[in-house]
Amino acid sequence: MATIASVWRRLVTCLSSLKFYLILLCLVATVFVLLQICSFQITQHSLSLPPALLTYLKHQPEQQSENKTAYLVEKLRESVTFLPLKDIRFSNKPLEGHTWFMSSLLDNQTKGEAQYQEFPADSSNGRLLCLKGIDEHDGSWNYYALAWPEALPTNAMLQEGLTFVSYNQYDYGNLWHGLSAAFPFVSWSLRNQCEKPQKWVLYHKGELRYWMGNWLSEILTATYGQEPEIIHFVDKNKPVCFEKAVVMRHNEGGMSREKRLEVFDHLRCKVRNYCNIASSETSKPRIGMTLLLRTGARSFKNESAVINVFKRECERVDGCVLSVSYSNNLTFCEQVELMKRTDVLVSPHGAQLTNLFLMDRNSSVMEFFPKGWLKLAGVGQLVYKWGANWSGMRHEGAWHDPFGETCKFPDTDKRCMSLVYKNAMIGYNETYFGEWARLVLGKVNIRKKEEIPEHNHVSLDVCSQC
Repeated sequence: MATIASVWRRLVTCLSSLKFYLILLCLVATVFVLLQICSFQITQHSLSLPPALLTYLKHQPEQQSENKTAYLVEKLRESVTFLPLKDIRFSNKPLEGHTWFMSSLLDNQTKGEAQYQEFPADSSNGRLLCLKGIDEHDGSWNYYALAWPEALPTNAMLQEGLTFVSYNQYDYGNLWHGLSAAFPFVSWSLRNQCEKPQKWVLYHKGELRYWMGNWLSEILTATYGQEPEIIHFVDKNKPVCFEKAVVMRHNEGGMSREKRLEVFDHLRCKVRNYCNIASSETSKPRIGMTLLLRTGARSFKNESAVINVFKRECERVDGCVLSVSYSNNLTFCEQVELMKRTDVLVSPHGAQLTNLFLMDRNSSVMEFFPKGWLKLAGVGQLVYKWGANWSGMRHEGAWHDPFGETCKFPDTDKRCMSLVYKNAMIGYNETYFGEWARLVLGKVNIRKKEEIPEHNHVSLDVCSQC
């Protein structure tokens, strides 16, 4: 009996231990499942929160979910850091690399297109661009920052729709500089389903500008079907954040010639539609020669003598018609119509030459400079040669006046440019002008006879898609 009792006690003890281990195993499995669920929830939160905040969150006491979310949003809002728009560390090379405008951010670039920044985007982790400051004299007192849409800076206003933010090292009143700044935005629109801006923000060296020249405003009105509306910042402590923003700070730099031609064709077509100027329907060869003259700086000293030379040479060519105009006496649409009739544009170097892209493709340009420009003006004197090439025109060369006012410094001294030559007047050489005009008119006459009628004309239907 004692032996049987002993065996029984051992059996009961074994079963009891097995039950204990089973219970313990179930408890461990339950804890493991709960830990996996918590881990999954933390992973879900990590998809939308920065790592630093997740680390911070793990060390905080338990809070209700709603309070914790509000707390984190407030921390994100407070973490928005505004930096000066103009980084004076790069004042000695303001146009190089990232430029001194928004210097901490990198540009994007599609092959053959201008460099640009777009917000929100993957490169900004979905953050919006915010701007602050009202300074019109020092760009280092205006600021920029990036912020998540759910956590905009305190007192920030959200600007809905698309906003174009333009940085220009020069100005928006000069025809050439203004068009150079606006040009890449038109290109961006053409490759983005013709998307047009609701607002514009204009910066010159980081300083706010609230207007653009009438000529540029008309170009953009014709292009987008609405007058450009420029944002006015009124409170230096109240940021403006943009639902969508595109920033250009290199003008048309980086664009291929093919892309430039596409944009110029589009602009030419748009402004002709805007001004209701129909394509020519005549098949008879005709040459329009236009003297687009200036008053004041870089005007001809003896206009009547210059006009007579070109009038004489034009009369020698069958069908040639000479027009003499001053751009400051013409409305925008009058300039468009004049350029539509022009095959040979004769003009001193100056902003009025920006109109050259409004001529038909393959039209010719003859340019004139005062004394001193050849040596001292640098690459700036080439802008209309480049413009002619980019817009499909023919730059037929330039004449530099060898005579003029004498500078008190050596003629290689850069001070002579600003003090004497920049705004000097231009003389004339009757023999040279006559021979040059005959050569150009002769080439244009041959091209006109060889071309199929309307070959050069941009159809009014080309730009109807935008």
